[in-house]
Amino acid sequence: MTEPLVKMRGITKRFGGVTALDNVDLDAQAGEVLAIVGDNGAGKSTLIKVLTGVYQATSGEMFLDGQPISFSSHADAIQHGIDAVYQTLALADHLDPAANMFLGNELTKTIMGVTVLDNKRMRTETERVLMERLGVQLKSLDAPTESLSGGQRQAVAIARAVYHDGLRVLVMDEPTAALGPQETARTLKLIKTLKEQGLAVILISHSLDDVFDVSDRIHVQRRGRCVGVVKTKESTTQDVLGLIVGAEEAA
Repeated sequence: MTEPLVKMRGITKRFGGVTALDNVDLDAQAGEVLAIVGDNGAGKSTLIKVLTGVYQATSGEMFLDGQPISFSSHADAIQHGIDAVYQTLALADHLDPAANMFLGNELTKTIMGVTVLDNKRMRTETERVLMERLGVQLKSLDAPTESLSGGQRQAVAIARAVYHDGLRVLVMDEPTAALGPQETARTLKLIKTLKEQGLAVILISHSLDDVFDVSDRIHVQRRGRCVGVVKTKESTTQDVLGLIVGAEEAA
Protein backbone atom coordinates (compact mmCIF):
# COMPACT_ATOMS: atom_id res chain seq x y z
CA MET A 1 0.00 0.00 0.00
CA THR A 2 1.13 3.55 -0.66
CA GLU A 3 1.62 6.19 2.01
CA PRO A 4 -1.79 6.95 3.56
CA LEU A 5 -3.42 10.24 2.60
CA VAL A 6 -4.56 10.62 6.20
CA LYS A 7 -2.81 9.26 9.28
CA MET A 8 -4.03 9.56 12.86
CA ARG A 9 -1.60 8.34 15.49
CA GLY A 10 -2.19 7.81 19.21
CA ILE A 11 -5.41 9.81 19.24
CA THR A 12 -6.81 10.13 22.75
CA LYS A 13 -9.85 12.20 23.65
CA ARG A 14 -11.08 12.71 27.18
CA PHE A 15 -14.23 14.47 28.34
CA GLY A 16 -13.54 15.15 31.99
CA GLY A 17 -12.96 11.75 33.56
CA VAL A 18 -14.36 9.84 30.59
CA THR A 19 -11.95 8.54 27.94
CA ALA A 20 -13.84 8.42 24.65
CA LEU A 21 -10.78 7.53 22.56
CA ASP A 22 -7.75 5.67 23.86
CA ASN A 23 -4.58 5.78 21.73
CA VAL A 24 -6.31 5.20 18.37
CA ASP A 25 -4.47 4.91 15.05
CA LEU A 26 -6.23 5.31 11.69
CA ASP A 27 -5.01 5.29 8.08
CA ALA A 28 -7.07 6.34 5.06
CA GLN A 29 -5.87 5.97 1.48
CA ALA A 30 -6.83 8.11 -1.49
CA GLY A 31 -9.25 6.23 -3.72
CA GLU A 32 -10.52 3.85 -1.07
CA VAL A 33 -13.53 3.45 1.18
CA LEU A 34 -12.52 2.90 4.80
CA ALA A 35 -15.43 1.78 6.97
CA ILE A 36 -15.47 2.46 10.70
CA VAL A 37 -17.72 0.11 12.67
CA GLY A 38 -18.48 -0.60 16.30
CA ASP A 39 -21.27 -0.55 18.83
CA ASN A 40 -22.71 2.65 20.29
CA GLY A 41 -20.13 4.24 22.55
CA ALA A 42 -17.21 2.62 20.71
CA GLY A 43 -15.76 6.02 19.77
CA LYS A 44 -16.62 6.12 16.07
CA SER A 45 -18.24 9.57 16.04
CA THR A 46 -15.66 11.05 18.40
CA LEU A 47 -12.85 9.82 16.15
CA ILE A 48 -14.25 11.41 13.00
CA LYS A 49 -15.11 14.60 14.86
CA VAL A 50 -11.44 14.88 15.80
CA LEU A 51 -10.50 14.29 12.16
CA THR A 52 -12.96 16.95 10.94
CA GLY A 53 -12.02 19.58 13.52
CA VAL A 54 -15.21 19.46 15.57
CA TYR A 55 -13.20 18.19 18.56
CA GLN A 56 -9.53 18.68 19.37
CA ALA A 57 -7.70 15.58 20.57
CA THR A 58 -6.41 15.49 24.13
CA SER A 59 -3.25 13.91 22.71
CA GLY A 60 -2.01 12.35 19.50
CA GLU A 61 -1.05 13.50 16.02
CA MET A 62 -2.65 13.77 12.57
CA PHE A 63 -0.98 13.91 9.16
CA LEU A 64 -2.21 14.78 5.67
CA ASP A 65 0.13 13.72 2.86
CA GLY A 66 2.76 13.11 5.52
CA GLN A 67 2.56 16.66 6.83
CA PRO A 68 1.43 17.34 10.42
CA ILE A 69 -2.02 18.94 10.66
CA SER A 70 -4.21 20.22 13.47
CA PHE A 71 -7.61 21.86 13.24
CA SER A 72 -9.18 24.43 15.51
CA SER A 73 -12.61 24.10 13.87
CA HIS A 74 -14.59 22.22 11.24
CA ALA A 75 -14.10 25.15 8.86
CA ASP A 76 -10.36 24.74 9.33
CA ALA A 77 -10.60 21.07 8.31
CA ILE A 78 -12.61 22.01 5.21
CA GLN A 79 -9.86 24.44 4.20
CA HIS A 80 -7.47 21.48 4.31
CA GLY A 81 -9.76 19.35 2.12
CA ILE A 82 -11.51 17.28 4.80
CA ASP A 83 -15.31 17.47 5.15
CA ALA A 84 -18.19 15.37 6.45
CA VAL A 85 -21.80 14.61 5.60
CA TYR A 86 -23.61 13.75 8.80
CA GLN A 87 -26.77 11.68 9.18
CA THR A 88 -28.85 14.83 9.74
CA LEU A 89 -27.54 16.24 6.40
CA ALA A 90 -27.89 19.82 7.74
CA LEU A 91 -30.22 20.83 4.90
CA ALA A 92 -32.76 23.65 5.05
CA ASP A 93 -35.88 21.79 3.96
CA HIS A 94 -37.82 24.88 2.87
CA LEU A 95 -35.10 25.95 0.43
CA ASP A 96 -34.55 24.49 -3.03
CA PRO A 97 -31.50 22.27 -3.78
CA ALA A 98 -29.42 25.10 -5.29
CA ALA A 99 -30.01 27.34 -2.27
CA ASN A 100 -28.97 24.44 -0.01
CA MET A 101 -25.87 23.74 -2.03
CA PHE A 102 -24.62 27.30 -1.59
CA LEU A 103 -26.07 27.97 1.85
CA GLY A 104 -23.66 30.34 3.59
CA ASN A 105 -21.52 30.61 0.44
CA GLU A 106 -23.99 32.16 -1.97
CA LEU A 107 -22.81 33.27 -5.40
CA THR A 108 -23.51 36.91 -6.19
CA LYS A 109 -23.36 39.38 -9.07
CA THR A 110 -23.45 43.15 -9.30
CA ILE A 111 -26.20 44.97 -11.19
CA MET A 112 -25.89 48.76 -11.44
CA GLY A 113 -23.67 48.80 -8.38
CA VAL A 114 -25.98 46.61 -6.31
CA THR A 115 -24.90 43.13 -5.19
CA VAL A 116 -27.61 40.50 -5.63
CA LEU A 117 -27.78 36.71 -5.51
CA ASP A 118 -26.79 35.02 -8.76
CA ASN A 119 -29.56 32.43 -8.66
CA LYS A 120 -29.10 31.37 -12.28
CA ARG A 121 -25.43 30.56 -11.78
CA MET A 122 -26.10 28.71 -8.52
CA ARG A 123 -28.74 26.62 -10.25
CA THR A 124 -26.42 25.87 -13.18
CA GLU A 125 -23.55 24.93 -10.87
CA THR A 126 -25.83 22.67 -8.82
CA GLU A 127 -26.99 20.83 -11.93
CA ARG A 128 -23.38 20.51 -13.14
CA VAL A 129 -21.96 19.15 -9.88
CA LEU A 130 -24.82 16.71 -9.35
CA MET A 131 -24.37 15.32 -12.86
CA GLU A 132 -20.58 15.51 -13.34
CA ARG A 133 -19.51 14.39 -9.87
CA LEU A 134 -22.39 12.15 -8.83
CA GLY A 135 -24.26 11.20 -11.99
CA VAL A 136 -27.52 12.49 -10.50
CA GLN A 137 -30.16 14.52 -12.31
CA LEU A 138 -33.08 15.92 -10.31
CA LYS A 139 -36.41 16.30 -12.05
CA SER A 140 -36.79 19.80 -10.69
CA LEU A 141 -34.56 22.29 -8.90
CA ASP A 142 -37.53 24.50 -8.09
CA ALA A 143 -39.17 22.32 -5.46
CA PRO A 144 -38.23 22.63 -1.78
CA THR A 145 -35.63 20.11 -0.63
CA GLU A 146 -38.13 18.52 1.76
CA SER A 147 -40.01 17.17 -1.26
CA LEU A 148 -37.00 15.15 -2.45
CA SER A 149 -36.50 11.48 -1.67
CA GLY A 150 -34.00 10.46 0.99
CA GLY A 151 -31.41 9.48 -1.60
CA GLN A 152 -31.84 12.75 -3.50
CA ARG A 153 -31.40 14.73 -0.29
CA GLN A 154 -28.25 12.74 0.40
CA ALA A 155 -27.00 13.62 -3.10
CA VAL A 156 -27.55 17.35 -2.48
CA ALA A 157 -25.61 17.16 0.80
CA ILE A 158 -22.75 15.29 -0.90
CA ALA A 159 -22.74 17.73 -3.82
CA ARG A 160 -22.33 20.61 -1.37
CA ALA A 161 -19.25 18.91 0.09
CA VAL A 162 -17.61 17.97 -3.22
CA TYR A 163 -18.26 21.35 -4.87
CA HIS A 164 -14.93 22.58 -3.55
CA ASP A 165 -12.12 21.32 -5.80
CA GLY A 166 -9.82 20.92 -2.83
CA LEU A 167 -11.88 18.17 -1.17
CA ARG A 168 -9.74 15.08 -0.59
CA VAL A 169 -11.38 13.28 2.33
CA LEU A 170 -15.12 12.86 2.83
CA VAL A 171 -16.55 11.36 6.00
CA MET A 172 -20.04 9.91 5.68
CA ASP A 173 -21.87 9.25 8.93
CA GLU A 174 -24.63 6.62 8.62
CA PRO A 175 -25.60 7.72 5.08
CA THR A 176 -28.17 4.94 4.58
CA ALA A 177 -29.69 4.85 8.07
CA ALA A 178 -33.12 6.22 7.11
CA LEU A 179 -33.30 4.95 3.53
CA GLY A 180 -35.24 2.13 1.88
CA PRO A 181 -33.53 -0.56 -0.23
CA GLN A 182 -33.62 1.32 -3.55
CA GLU A 183 -32.43 4.61 -2.04
CA THR A 184 -29.71 2.74 -0.14
CA ALA A 185 -28.48 1.19 -3.39
CA ARG A 186 -28.32 4.63 -5.03
CA THR A 187 -26.40 6.10 -2.10
CA LEU A 188 -23.90 3.23 -2.10
CA LYS A 189 -23.42 3.85 -5.82
CA LEU A 190 -22.61 7.51 -5.03
CA ILE A 191 -19.98 6.35 -2.54
CA LYS A 192 -18.37 4.14 -5.18
CA THR A 193 -18.39 7.07 -7.62
CA LEU A 194 -16.55 9.29 -5.13
CA LYS A 195 -13.98 6.55 -4.54
CA GLU A 196 -13.38 6.25 -8.30
CA GLN A 197 -12.70 10.00 -8.39
CA GLY A 198 -9.78 9.49 -5.99
CA LEU A 199 -11.33 10.68 -2.74
CA ALA A 200 -10.65 8.96 0.53
CA VAL A 201 -14.14 8.09 1.75
CA ILE A 202 -14.55 7.24 5.42
CA LEU A 203 -17.86 5.50 6.03
CA ILE A 204 -19.42 5.08 9.46
CA SER A 205 -22.22 2.55 9.38
CA HIS A 206 -24.10 0.08 11.55
CA SER A 207 -25.05 -1.86 8.42
CA LEU A 208 -22.42 -4.52 7.78
CA ASP A 209 -24.20 -5.36 4.52
CA ASP A 210 -23.48 -1.83 3.28
CA VAL A 211 -19.94 -1.95 4.66
CA PHE A 212 -19.13 -5.19 2.84
CA ASP A 213 -20.73 -3.83 -0.34
CA VAL A 214 -18.59 -0.70 -0.72
CA SER A 215 -15.58 -0.72 1.61
CA ASP A 216 -11.99 -1.74 0.94
CA ARG A 217 -10.95 -1.98 4.60
CA ILE A 218 -12.81 -2.05 7.90
CA HIS A 219 -11.58 -0.30 11.05
CA VAL A 220 -13.24 -1.72 14.15
CA GLN A 221 -13.73 0.34 17.30
CA ARG A 222 -14.57 -1.11 20.72
CA ARG A 223 -14.76 0.80 23.99
CA GLY A 224 -12.74 3.71 22.62
CA ARG A 225 -9.96 1.63 21.12
CA CYS A 226 -9.19 0.28 17.65
CA VAL A 227 -9.36 -3.49 18.04
CA GLY A 228 -8.57 -4.39 14.45
CA VAL A 229 -8.34 -3.31 10.82
CA VAL A 230 -9.19 -5.91 8.19
CA LYS A 231 -9.34 -6.04 4.41
CA THR A 232 -12.97 -6.43 3.42
CA LYS A 233 -12.36 -9.04 0.71
CA GLU A 234 -10.38 -11.19 3.13
CA SER A 235 -12.93 -11.06 5.96
CA THR A 236 -16.44 -12.20 6.79
CA THR A 237 -19.31 -10.61 8.66
CA GLN A 238 -18.63 -13.06 11.49
CA ASP A 239 -15.00 -11.94 11.70
CA VAL A 240 -16.02 -8.31 12.05
CA LEU A 241 -18.84 -9.03 14.49
CA GLY A 242 -16.38 -10.95 16.62
CA LEU A 243 -14.13 -7.90 16.83
CA ILE A 244 -17.08 -5.60 17.57
CA VAL A 245 -18.34 -7.66 20.51
CA GLY A 246 -14.92 -8.78 21.74
CA ALA A 247 -15.50 -12.48 21.08
CA GLU A 248 -11.80 -13.31 21.39
CA GLU A 249 -11.61 -11.48 24.72
CA ALA A 250 -14.61 -13.37 26.00
CA ALA A 251 -13.08 -16.67 24.94
